[in-house]
Formats: sequence, structure tokens, C-alpha cells
Amino acid sequence: MRLSRQRRMVLDLLWSEKSHLSARDIFEKLNVQGRSIGHTSVYQNLEALQSAGVIECLDRANGRLYGYRSDPHSHLTCLDSGLIEDIDVNLPEELLTQIEQRTGFRIESYTLQLNGRRPLED
Repeated sequence: MRLSRQRRMVLDLLWSEKSHLSARDIFEKLNVQGRSIGHTSVYQNLEALQSAGVIECLDRANGRLYGYRSDPHSHLTCLDSGLIEDIDVNLPEELLTQIEQRTGFRIESYTLQLNGRRPLED
């Protein structure tokens, strides 16, 4: 994959933000920074980067969000704010073995989607 100037701008933003952003968020943030990029170019570059496995894409009810990580990892979503945190979770081997025995599948990789709320502060 050729790393064009526009792809580089999108990647740099995702790496610096370290959060999950919509295409619209990316477009707006880049243009606020004075980096001229069109809306269509943002979408095309995000799709190309995601297809190449360079970034991740999460399909949510309110649209797609793009993240800077492409390695296997899990997500924790705040039910109040909608913020998504990347987390690395290692399930115990005995649990994976139990799941394999129950389903007949050999597990090669996994990701978890966890949802919750931060505790209320006093």
C-alpha cells in the first residue's frame, strides 16, 4: 500500500488521538489543524487503511468508528458517554479449553466487547 500524503495525515491523527473517531470527526479535526482534505478523501483513505489491516473499524449503531490499533484487542464501552477504551485481556487457558470442549471449535484468537459505567463519584 502506498502511503500518500492524505493517508499519512489520517494515520498521524489516529495515532496522536489514540481514540476511536468517526470519519466526520477525522475530517473536522484535520481541517481545524489546517490540513486540507476533502470529506470523500477521508472516507476513501479510511476504507483503504482498514482493508489493508492498518487500522480498525468498529460498526456501531450511530455509525463507523476508526481506531489506531489493528492488533487483536478488546473494547470497553462506557454506556453513559459512549467512549471506547482499548484493553488487552488474556482469558485463562482453562476457560478457553472449556469453551473449545463445549463448542467443538479450536479457538485461534478472540476479542471481547465489554460494556459498563464508571462509578458515581461522591
